[in-house]
Amino acid sequence: MSDPEDSRRGDHDSPWKMALEAYFQEFLGLLFPAIHKQVDWSQGYSFLDKELQQITADAESGRRYADKLIKVAALDGIETWVLIHVEVQGEPEDSFAKRMFTYQYRLRDRYNIDVVSLAVLADTRESFRPTTFHYQRWGCALSFTFPTAKLIDWEAHWAELEASDNVFALVVMAQIQAKRVKENASRKDTKVALIRLLYERGYSRDQVLRLFNIIDWMIQLPRSLDPDFAQAVYAIQEEKHMPYVNTIERLGIEKGRQEGRQEAQQEAEQRALESKRNAARKLIARTEMDDQMIADIEELSVEEVENLRAETQH
Repeated sequence: MSDPEDSRRGDHDSPWKMALEAYFQEFLGLLFPAIHKQVDWSQGYSFLDKELQQITADAESGRRYADKLIKVAALDGIETWVLIHVEVQGEPEDSFAKRMFTYQYRLRDRYNIDVVSLAVLADTRESFRPTTFHYQRWGCALSFTFPTAKLIDWEAHWAELEASDNVFALVVMAQIQAKRVKENASRKDTKVALIRLLYERGYSRDQVLRLFNIIDWMIQLPRSLDPDFAQAVYAIQEEKHMPYVNTIERLGIEKGRQEGRQEAQQEAEQRALESKRNAARKLIARTEMDDQMIADIEELSVEEVENLRAETQH
């Protein structure tokens, strides 16, 4: 029977956020090349985390994975926001296309700006390929279509990924392997192979450390295999004369990973609290319930409900 540590769950959310923030241009170049060609990269780009949070805080859409909102300048001179959904859960989500549409119309309604929604599907179900949200009734119809990148499609082009000079190819390879390879010893060998490829690409020390962090975070091993993995990394470094990652840095990476998990948990708790507050506001507006009843239903304090009631009345 495996040790509890051997079944540590991989955290795919935070490394994807890290990868998108560090390599957004490379991300588009690899997975959405036609869109990449339409962006005026000389104008730079910026991340709009606050704006995205404002339209997703009360969304009843289940767990979200690495959603990012980026402002870019198009070659035609029109400012455009790029909304990226990275779906890395094990089982595909039936309401995914609806969620894509929900975020799209909320952003357009709130900010009145062009929004391009992109979906990255990192699951392994071949048949899960949502591209359209559609409904119609009584002659009224709506159809919303969005570009999608299915990562397992790259398995047929693995040699192309290995030979690519795009740094995001390593992220895609690591994600596919994280999903496909389940046996711990095989995961260690796979992870070592990716680290070797990383060192063979001639990146700067900072680049190696960043990509090492992403791969190390994405393909997690049980702690019992950490010494073997570390020894393999040190052997690669000696062979390549590139002593970039040492024990202290790996401990720092692990600390950063834990802090990332804590931050993600705090964000989830804040979203849950805001959802309860929004539900309480609706009850205040629509019912004659007293503060104690609303507090009991929404698991808030009576004082919080009183404050919400005062806000609503203003």
